[in-house]
Amino acid sequence: MGFRLRVALMLCCLLLPLQALAAGNELRFSWQSNCGPLNPHMYSPNQMYAQNMLYEPLVKYARNGDIVPWLAEKWTVSSDGKTYTFTLRKGVRFSDGTPFDAQAVVKNFEAVRANLKRHKWLELVNQLDVLEAPAPDTFVMKLKSAYYPALQELALIRPLRFLSPAAFPDSGNTADGIRKPAGTGPWLLVESRLGEYDAFKRNDNYWGPKPAIEKITVRVITDPNSRLTAYETGEIDLIYGSGGHASGQIGMDAYQLLAKDPKNAASVSGPLGTRALCLNSGRGPTAELAVRQAVSHAVDKEALVKGVFLGVEQRADTLFAPSIPYCDLKLPPFAFDRAKAAKLLDDAGWKLPQGGKVRQKDGKPLEIDFCFVGNDALQKTIAELMQGELAKVGIAVKLVGEEQDAFGNRQKDGDFGFIFNDTWGPPYEPHAMVGSMRSPSHADYQAQVGLPMKADIDAKISKVFETTDIAQRQALYTDILTTLHQQAVYLPLTYMTNIMVHGKKLTDKGFGPTKSEIPFEAMAWK
Repeated sequence: MGFRLRVALMLCCLLLPLQALAAGNELRFSWQSNCGPLNPHMYSPNQMYAQNMLYEPLVKYARNGDIVPWLAEKWTVSSDGKTYTFTLRKGVRFSDGTPFDAQAVVKNFEAVRANLKRHKWLELVNQLDVLEAPAPDTFVMKLKSAYYPALQELALIRPLRFLSPAAFPDSGNTADGIRKPAGTGPWLLVESRLGEYDAFKRNDNYWGPKPAIEKITVRVITDPNSRLTAYETGEIDLIYGSGGHASGQIGMDAYQLLAKDPKNAASVSGPLGTRALCLNSGRGPTAELAVRQAVSHAVDKEALVKGVFLGVEQRADTLFAPSIPYCDLKLPPFAFDRAKAAKLLDDAGWKLPQGGKVRQKDGKPLEIDFCFVGNDALQKTIAELMQGELAKVGIAVKLVGEEQDAFGNRQKDGDFGFIFNDTWGPPYEPHAMVGSMRSPSHADYQAQVGLPMKADIDAKISKVFETTDIAQRQALYTDILTTLHQQAVYLPLTYMTNIMVHGKKLTDKGFGPTKSEIPFEAMAWK
């Protein structure tokens, strides 16, 4: 046999498994950016869906809202609500072979606590007091005071998940970076090419059930229309995530077309957060309650649902969906009623001048800045629609579209009349979102700062976290959310959903329990 023929046969043997992998055991997905360095304790540019693939929590948030065992098999909570004792799962190893044990848990928690300023938004990190590892399979977490959402916050994708101790930097502070992304999860990152793709493979040493799919290639596709083309031409197999905007997967109209095609399996998740606006109570015309209430009555949300979301998202009448714990309060919605909006403005002294289109008071026009991310097509569409709706009752809306950093600065410093401020979805709701309302770096705080009862709201928020009495906790949440609803500092628009589209040769078991969890491990090829 000649040398060239032997080489050709060897190449065939090597290529056959790769071809089989691409044909049968590889799933091709896309995202708008690379997955980042995948530091489990940090935020952007780390992408949450990818952090969730590699890193696991002590406890997990289930689809039904329960907190279930994960890296911790069981736990107990002291009668005063301050001490949590976790029994860790035995035999778990990080992907680099390092054992997962209580010392590793303490090391990771201490790394998060060392960067407290960055994590201060998460109340559990503020509450951490004593962290102990009395045995390899026992982790003890002592808090400064009782904090009922502790388990929910341990279930979050970041920052309280676990990196192999061998992957820590020399400084021991993961804020300085990590040596490599090594977790206990079902996937490994094996290759990343900037602006092109990230490649993950199955962790065959995973402690739990192994994924059926062997490899996931995530192409970087920044544009929803390009993503749609990639799906239709067979370059990607799956579309999963939010829809309808610049950072989403595809537009709502594109989803509807794919859903009607019999070769596709298409579905929409339940509510995964609220698409909402903050109305500033501390500056400009929206400092007046009557103006905020008039705005809430003047917006036709049903027209928004039908015209912009094509029925994929449903109208939201409250800041949190009724399905969220403590949030089914039967609050009366601000029904669409232009006549009522006009009367509220008239009674508050905002009058339409003869022949004019914009109301005035004390010689000043009723003009409100509406801030949004300029390259987010969905936000721009909503802002333009609202501009037209509010003009019908004599409110002039000035559209302010800016790049993401400038938009974020406005959320932090309160330089807005209206601003987009979506809720975070489970398991952050309601506690983490409500807790952030006390932080000046959030649009929620800035929107509420002009309320005469702001100090009382903040005091009740602090109290609700410490109570161990469920009835008292419910009463506090009822007071907080009812007050915010009546004060109209939020304009909830729709309940956000995820969409999923794939060919019928791929099977799935439904959506992940939270907005950013993509259940790749529950997917398989027929």
